[in-house]
Amino acid sequence: MSNQLYIKEIQVLFDAVQKSKIFEDQKMMTDAVPLFPIAEINAKYEQEKNSTGFDLKNFVMTHFDFLGAKVSVRREDHLPIQQHIEKLWDELTRTAYEEKGTLLKLPKPYIVPGGRFNEFFYWDSYFIMLGLQVSGRVEMMENIVENCSYLIQNVGFVPNASRTHFLSRSQPPYFSLMLQLVAETKNDETIYSKYHDTLEKEYAFWMSGEEEVESNTGIKRVVKTQDGDILNRYYDAENEPRPESYLIDIEDQESASGEEFYRNIRSACESGWDFSSRWLADGEHIQTIETLNLAQVDLNCLLWHLETTLATSSALQNLKDKENYFTERAAKRRHMINKYFWDESTKIYRDYHIKKNTKTSSEHIAALYPLFLGLADQKQAEAVAETIFEKFLYPGGLVTTTKKTGQQWDLPNAWAPYQWLGFKAMKNYGFNETAEQIKNNWCSNVERVYQNTGKLMEKYNALDTETIAGGGEYPNQDGFGWTNGVYLKLQQN
Repeated sequence: MSNQLYIKEIQVLFDAVQKSKIFEDQKMMTDAVPLFPIAEINAKYEQEKNSTGFDLKNFVMTHFDFLGAKVSVRREDHLPIQQHIEKLWDELTRTAYEEKGTLLKLPKPYIVPGGRFNEFFYWDSYFIMLGLQVSGRVEMMENIVENCSYLIQNVGFVPNASRTHFLSRSQPPYFSLMLQLVAETKNDETIYSKYHDTLEKEYAFWMSGEEEVESNTGIKRVVKTQDGDILNRYYDAENEPRPESYLIDIEDQESASGEEFYRNIRSACESGWDFSSRWLADGEHIQTIETLNLAQVDLNCLLWHLETTLATSSALQNLKDKENYFTERAAKRRHMINKYFWDESTKIYRDYHIKKNTKTSSEHIAALYPLFLGLADQKQAEAVAETIFEKFLYPGGLVTTTKKTGQQWDLPNAWAPYQWLGFKAMKNYGFNETAEQIKNNWCSNVERVYQNTGKLMEKYNALDTETIAGGGEYPNQDGFGWTNGVYLKLQQN
């Protein structure tokens, strides 16, 4: 029997399990490994489900394996934090040389985030790599690149995470930044040529639909503005409840305003920001989510980096036409990032609303990307740095937005990726004092929580450093890949 499982193959049983809440976490059933052929399980379920005394949980536990659904981290008391992280790299290492349930096969070992996240995640892996670089684990950095390349070559893109139900969306495209990190670590540019074809394939995925898209609309991940300019947005190919948050989505959809509620929810997941007031039309309620109407500043900056990297890899191979093509595309996108995302009146970068032809009202930390990648001029950088210092920097680190909604990518939570982006962005433009403050505020928060709990968390409370962060669809997770990576990297700088 094939070990590959697609949720749709067990949809009737899956629907019953998720709606009956037999597991506290909806992700449990998505990670289950069938112990018998799917057809056999389905037939048996149909045969038994209406019989007297049928126990759904017992049926599921008998027919599926749930081993490894959660990463539990072993701790040694009073181990210094950096030594603990070194041990964690080994504890969070996984292999998937064959398909198992919904888990996709990958050619190389990888690091998982931890807690309920027991698979390979795309953008997490870049921030994990920052720490692996400090730890001298270059081979694991190369493994991550190789796994991403394998997925791009075989699936056409890097899925959100390495499971079959994530094959409808990606995550922020960090592959070109991963290559840059390995090239810098090894002082070897040949990696760009080695993965040139992979870079082109990922670019084609993000740009698919650009030939057909009409003004003020979007096709897949491409949008065209009123002026006829091409920008990108986050998108998901499916418009149905997420298996990993099945019941939550169904319940939220009942009072939702838009037709494509599920796709808007899933598209926000592609951004990694699930969820935030950034995506909400009214800034408050998940039912008003409108991710698809927005072109996002972070995504377009990352695609500028991908275009620039493609120009570099083309030049290294003397592919003159391609070098010119990607150089021109990068230059045009640089201009459009300034045109569509820079808000001169409030001196910050914002997302752009395609239908309304205006910038969105949400102030959020993704405004750091043009500084992180060196796209802002000095005056813009000064203004952003001032806003970051005044509105986003708290005793426990940088928050993601200026709104408190109960969503986990809003105030008061501080997430590891943006501490590194903030630190690097400030350093790039000479704001060394602010950079140091970002580093010290967040790192001391991480150290305090570790001292009190022995844990490295997925996210932290930046306002009240006496508590642990919360909000969102699931409890704060322990592990935690990108926290470990960013902490080590900041301590090195």
